[in-house]
Amino acid sequence: MGEMLVVKDINVYYGSIHAIKNVSFHVDEGEIVTLIGANGAGKTTTMHAISGLLKIASGEIDYCGEILNKMPAHKIIRHGLAQVPEGRRVFSGLTVEQNLLMGAYTRKDGREAIQNDFDMVYELLPRLKERRSQAAGTLSGGEQQMLAIGRALMCKPRMLLLDEPSMGLSPLLVKEIFKTIRNVNRQGVTVLLVEQNAKMALDIANRAYVLETGKIKMEGEATELANNIEVRKAYLGAQ
Repeated sequence: MGEMLVVKDINVYYGSIHAIKNVSFHVDEGEIVTLIGANGAGKTTTMHAISGLLKIASGEIDYCGEILNKMPAHKIIRHGLAQVPEGRRVFSGLTVEQNLLMGAYTRKDGREAIQNDFDMVYELLPRLKERRSQAAGTLSGGEQQMLAIGRALMCKPRMLLLDEPSMGLSPLLVKEIFKTIRNVNRQGVTVLLVEQNAKMALDIANRAYVLETGKIKMEGEATELANNIEVRKAYLGAQ
């Protein structure tokens, strides 16, 4: 399996602030790759640059041979790359089923194909099926996170960008969400995961990159970084 996403020497500015500094990394087809780092390290900024929500000042983002940094965000999603944003951002006044349908709005492959993916999402996330007629705003935080993932899957993505999926959730729900991410990956979806819970991220990832003040500080196999003394002290609570 070859490289699906290649980020080459990208730079991003917020006004005069140099937020992302010559960041390079890649994600191979079928992998789970995680970006870990402290608050303000540039993880979400990197994600937004990939999905077209932020313009890069220089560098290149190549996804399956397409140069994303020359493409508007609404076209990027049509190339099979979907983002689950930080904070979930479900449509609170719509039902679970209506939220899922919003995920399929760019698709042109017909009602039957979309129904098949409804069935797939409900099989993968059975709690959503139980709540399908319920307003999204009345769901728990964990259920809303599942809904955000399900909505992204309705785009029929080849790659899923997940931004802080465990944020604000109880330890029990965090385990459930990470189990879901692993199951999504087993369905053939490549995953790029931004996550502050470094231990959980490294547990499920194939490879990882450590971002620090807008730069890649370390990279390697997830198991290797999980055992690295610097990573353990900085991100895993080791003494």
